Amino acid sequence: MKFARLGAPGSEIPVLVDGDRHFDLRSVTSDVNGDFLSGDFRARVAAARAAGELPELEGAADLRIGAPIARPSAVICIGMNYAAHAAESGSEPPKIPIIFLKTPNTVVGPNDDVTIPRGSEKTDWEVELGIVIGARAAYLDSPEEAEAHIAGYVVANDVSERAFQIEVSGGQWSKGKIAPGFNPTGPWLVTPDEVDVDDLILKSFVNGEPRQDSNTSDMIFDVRTIVHHLSQYVTLEPGDLILTGTPQGVALSGKYPYLKAGDVVEISIDGLGSQRQNFVAWEASR
Repeated sequence: MKFARLGAPGSEIPVLVDGDRHFDLRSVTSDVNGDFLSGDFRARVAAARAAGELPELEGAADLRIGAPIARPSAVICIGMNYAAHAAESGSEPPKIPIIFLKTPNTVVGPNDDVTIPRGSEKTDWEVELGIVIGARAAYLDSPEEAEAHIAGYVVANDVSERAFQIEVSGGQWSKGKIAPGFNPTGPWLVTPDEVDVDDLILKSFVNGEPRQDSNTSDMIFDVRTIVHHLSQYVTLEPGDLILTGTPQGVALSGKYPYLKAGDVVEISIDGLGSQRQNFVAWEASR
């Protein structure tokens, strides 16, 4: 199943996506949030559709696409999870997962404009596979247990400001990760039965020019290992989002220029959809 949220920010309508058709889920849930995902949501939606309780949403194609999940309680990220990206960053591949945090207000729609922070000269792109938690996870005994706690997967752009992340970090990365809108997410939440999460192609483009082209099979720590590992340190709640790292091909490598106002970034992951963001200059609020 594919789920999306359509409409203006703060007023998104939850929908089931089936090809070009969008079925209104408001008879089943008020939103694609932790409460919805923590139950047997696929069975509930399938039953409602079979009973004819999910009308098609009129004008769906004309609506803004929001993030496919409501604002999560946590956004937890894995750094340098592809060996080639670690190398282009000047680091050895990690022996255990590296963790940093993004704030919930970074999560926006997949095609929303992204504002380059005030004073930024090193804003960067990162296509990433995102994991959405579907059941509370704490102290899992093995990676194999992780699958029962995953609601689905999303495309995410872990937008980063590298000077904030590295040069004025104070020893951690989150300063460069937490500007509002720095996590375009979606267009869909796709349930695990529809994707082979260990073999997905990830790509990014800047102004139509190719940048990243890799596969989740190249991850150092796979999805199950990540969820198991995180559960030893943090209680993962339904609706939480985990970003699993980015492959090589970002501006930090020195091969490409950093983003500037007017640039367009496109990213995609097989089976999970694609995004397109215009990057705009920061302006003071009036």
